[in-house]
Amino acid sequence: MKKLALFFITYITSILSAQNIDIELVANGFDAPVSIKSANDSKLFVVERKGVIKILNADGSVNNMPFLDINSKVSDSGGERGLLGLAFHPNYSVNGFFYVNYVNNSGNTVIARYSRTAESTANANSELVLLTINQPASNHNGGDMNFGPDGYLFIASGDGGGSGDPSNYAQNLNTLLGKLLRIDVDNTSNGNNYAIPSNNPYLNDGNANTLPEIWAYGLRNPWKFSFDKTTGDLWIADVGQGVYEEINMISPTVSGVNYGWRCYEGANHPYNTSGCPPESSTTRPIAEYSHNGNGVFKCSITGGFRYRGSQYSSLSGLYFFADYCSDEIGVLTPNGSNWIMTFPKKYNNKGWTAFGEANNGELYIAGIESGEVFKIIDPSLNVDSLNKLNISMYPNPAENILNFNISLLKNPLGSIKIYDIHGKQISLAASINNPITRINVNNLADGIYFIELVDTSGIKEIKKLIKY
Repeated sequence: MKKLALFFITYITSILSAQNIDIELVANGFDAPVSIKSANDSKLFVVERKGVIKILNADGSVNNMPFLDINSKVSDSGGERGLLGLAFHPNYSVNGFFYVNYVNNSGNTVIARYSRTAESTANANSELVLLTINQPASNHNGGDMNFGPDGYLFIASGDGGGSGDPSNYAQNLNTLLGKLLRIDVDNTSNGNNYAIPSNNPYLNDGNANTLPEIWAYGLRNPWKFSFDKTTGDLWIADVGQGVYEEINMISPTVSGVNYGWRCYEGANHPYNTSGCPPESSTTRPIAEYSHNGNGVFKCSITGGFRYRGSQYSSLSGLYFFADYCSDEIGVLTPNGSNWIMTFPKKYNNKGWTAFGEANNGELYIAGIESGEVFKIIDPSLNVDSLNKLNISMYPNPAENILNFNISLLKNPLGSIKIYDIHGKQISLAASINNPITRINVNNLADGIYFIELVDTSGIKEIKKLIKY
């Protein structure tokens, strides 16, 4: 019995420390992919920097004809220029509208709307320009766009480039550089092809020079950001200057946030505080890593998503990100009100530049150097290989009640045991007969647990639970 317990503890510990993450090739042959987006169906849309959007189908095939080709309008000088962002209107299935963020041949950022002509093609001549942002340099263009839970379009803009934000654009509310913008694309006002949402923080601040499109400021180069599919939380990965990369997370309803750049970088590191507000008045990131202090050399963060898919229950609630230089995929694991950062997997010659979230919550990642798109998987705890008992457990993460659907079991379920991360059994339920069995986990401390399910014939299944 002691040997069995020791084996189980070792098994659980190895699962936690290894953070079993891997990737599975879906498609290749892309030319510098920089974004992956879903239109809420089974397809993925892969954005190529040169100005082309291709359709990646659920079976891994790529359509021969591009969905959109605007290469003639897009700066193809490489680097941080090009077609950078894509967002589908929440009502895309009806109106066919989608929005792109690109750097034009003059070197400036353009936000434009295009229209679908058929399910798999768009009209390259349907451009309606919403916004143009003058760019003083070739780098730090941001470029990502997403519709928030409120239906408004959020746009990430870098600080205008150069080193150290020499013109202090990120802290200046009179410019759109170094900001997160929020606009209403369903209405127009003031001669623009968009309107300002009535609750934008600087719409009526009394300063005629303050730009009302601004939702948040103090960003250096927010290359990728996302909204949590479950909670709606806003996640921004901001590329650092020379030492620190940072990850920010905040409620999507909180506006007017100052993320601190150029004054501060990372969690609490002053950079250039001349004329700056106190650090306490800025919003600091929930996580950071240094270029040289966390293993191999790193240089540029690519933000991703929290996993909200159903295929890999062990990944539920984890936030995925990557570093362009180290080719590592990183993970933030919730631990109460804190987050644990790990870098469980390193690859070679990928150049991670984009994550994508499919309609079903599964996550994908693209390498600009390799031209490949991969699916993120958990090789040791995926549904197909280890769901021996065919039991679904939900919700995960869980706060109060944890449900088990045992209606498809061949044999009765004998027990449900809960173990902490040290392998200590802290709960036991036996003789379970109800098709939907509920366990109250409200008394558990926030953190990671493992659930052992055993039927009366001895068949065992282990699931990972995140309690918050």
